[in-house]
Amino acid sequence: MKRSEQIWLVTGASSGLGRDIAQAVLEKGGRVVATARNPGDLDGIVAQSGGNAIALPLDVTVPEQISAAIEAAEDHFGSIDVLVNNAGYGYLHSVEEADEQAVRRMFEVNFFGLANTTRAVLPGMRARRRGWIVNISSMVGRVAMPCSGYYSASKFAVEGLSMSLRAEVEPLGIGVTSIQPGPIRTDFSGRSLVTGESWADDYDATVGVGIRFSRDMNGQQSGDPVLCARAIVDAVDAPNPPRQLVLGQMSNDMISEEIEKERAELVQWREAGLPTDFRES
Repeated sequence: MKRSEQIWLVTGASSGLGRDIAQAVLEKGGRVVATARNPGDLDGIVAQSGGNAIALPLDVTVPEQISAAIEAAEDHFGSIDVLVNNAGYGYLHSVEEADEQAVRRMFEVNFFGLANTTRAVLPGMRARRRGWIVNISSMVGRVAMPCSGYYSASKFAVEGLSMSLRAEVEPLGIGVTSIQPGPIRTDFSGRSLVTGESWADDYDATVGVGIRFSRDMNGQQSGDPVLCARAIVDAVDAPNPPRQLVLGQMSNDMISEEIEKERAELVQWREAGLPTDFRES
């Protein structure tokens, strides 16, 4: 059976990319466990699914809700074959001036919520010796920019977790793909984006420009969420799915440029770093 025809659990499915992923799976004949903090927002998906979707409450920062959602999903459909960790939001400010509690709240969703949901589905996937985990990261999980320091840190953490997890579970028949989109025309730059309201004058040409750009981009992002969702489902359905899927021109360009810079600097400073190992006498 194609993975797209299996049972998918999608977090943060009430709107945006998560909702479009759920729809794309249903279009391909799969079944969906759509989750959101307010499951009433998912009524439209369920009503149009012909019995192939259920809606469950899930706040990924509440461990008890994670356990309850996984149990309810497996009771209803028998298994969870693909997990899409989509729930998340952005917080933009300078590294110096950011509010620590705001940063911690974001990490609870973007990283710890993702990690805990992943941990909850793994026992079932290991028992069945199959499954796929899709982690929605970002281009700023590969390229950090002014004002994105803490948001980037949460996504860099997702990338590191994904890489290590992949090495641990691939021998067990379980795959992991991280998704690195550029700006997608969802409400991410609207209600899903928290920004600092003011910053030091010294940071206006960096942090200020970045925050204003992100705010002004709302509704003008270049990425089509429907096409992004279909690309994700198609990639997971492929015979050899990618470890990382970069979506959109901006993301491809910026990540490619960053890789070239890193490669050039690695070569430039290779001779400075090599002599630091212990030498055999």
